[in-house]
Amino acid sequence: MSNSMGIASVFVLSSFLLSPVVMAEESQAFVAQNAARAAALDNARQAIAEQGKDRLETQKNAAPKVSASDRNDS
Repeated sequence: MSNSMGIASVFVLSSFLLSPVVMAEESQAFVAQNAARAAALDNARQAIAEQGKDRLETQKNAAPKVSASDRNDS
């Protein structure tokens, strides 16, 4: 009997401890904060993609230009 009471009390206590977490997912503040995080993540991904494109263009422009006359000399 005491074993089943212990299991029941653990279940009740865990549900009391976890209920604020579950309720937080439904609150408007949680939804707004989640949306703000998603927007910040999207902005960061776009910035990283743009930096990669800029670096690629810089590397293409910095590459030495070889003309047809230079190829014939060798």
